[in-house]
Amino acid sequence: MLAGDDAGPLDQAAKDFVAARPQLLGIAYRVLGSAAEAEDVVQDAWLRWQNTDRSAVVEPAAFLATITTRLAINAARSARVRRESYVGPWLPEPIDTSQDPHIGAERAEAVEMAVLFLLERLNPVERAAYVLREAFDYPYRQVAEVLETSEANARQLVSRARKHLAAERRAPVSPADHRHLLEVFLTAAQTGDLRTLEDVLAADVVSYSDGGGVRQASRIPVVGRPHVSKFVVAFGPRFWPGADVRWVEANGRPAVLVSSAGRAFALLSVDVSAEGIERIMWVLNPDKLAPYAASLDR
Repeated sequence: MLAGDDAGPLDQAAKDFVAARPQLLGIAYRVLGSAAEAEDVVQDAWLRWQNTDRSAVVEPAAFLATITTRLAINAARSARVRRESYVGPWLPEPIDTSQDPHIGAERAEAVEMAVLFLLERLNPVERAAYVLREAFDYPYRQVAEVLETSEANARQLVSRARKHLAAERRAPVSPADHRHLLEVFLTAAQTGDLRTLEDVLAADVVSYSDGGGVRQASRIPVVGRPHVSKFVVAFGPRFWPGADVRWVEANGRPAVLVSSAGRAFALLSVDVSAEGIERIMWVLNPDKLAPYAASLDR
C-alpha cells in the first residue's frame, strides 16, 4: 500500500487527536502535577491512537481520554517512587493559565498549586477519579468505565478525595483578596517587616521551598506563624536585593515571578483562606521554573 493511500484515515485521526488534545493535557497535568510529564503522556497517547483500529472507535474523544487517564495513572505510580527520593519538598510544576484558565477542563477545578500539591498525597486512581469528576464533569458511570471499576467504587474514590481536600484545606478566598494578601506579604518580606508578616499568616501556615536539590532551598517545610515569619525575614537580605518582581498568573491564581539579570529564579505562590496565608510555595527548581517563565513570553 502506498503511503498516500492511508493519508485520509491518518488525517482524520490527527484531526480527532488535535481536537481532544487540550482535554488530554488537562487530565494528565492534573493527575501528575507536571506539565513536562503530562506532555509525555499525551505524546504516548498519540502513538497509541495511531496504532489503534480506529474503525471500531465510536467516540474518539472519550477513547483518547480513557487512554490518557490510564497512562497518566501509570506515570503517576512511577513518579511517586521517584518523588520519594526527591531532595526537599516537592511542589507541582506551575503553568500559565492566563490564556486558558480551564486548560481543557469543563471547570477550572483541581488546577491550583495548593490543590495539586494535596492531590499528590492521594493514590493515583483516587486522584484520577477526582479529576475526571470535578474538573471534567464526567458522570460516575463514565468515571467507572475509564478506571475499570464499579460505579459504586468510583463514587467512593471521589468521596475520599473530596474528604481529604476538605480536611487539609480551608475554603479559599476570592482572587482579589488573594492578591491583596500576597501584595502585603511581598512588601513585608522585601522590607523585613516581621509584625506585618505575622498579621497576614495563618497560625498553622507552612512554607515549602522546592529547589529540587539544584537550587539552595530549605529542605524541610517551615511550620507555624512564628517560624515562617522569622524564616522569611532571615533570608530576605540575600534574596530580594537586585531582584525584579513581576505579577503573573500561575494555576489560576495571582503569583509573583522573581528574576535577576533577566533570568527567573523563583515563583512565589500562596494559598489563602479567611484565616490568612495558609501555604507559601517557593518554586526554585529551574527545571520547573524555566518552562513556565518561557511560556509567559510566547
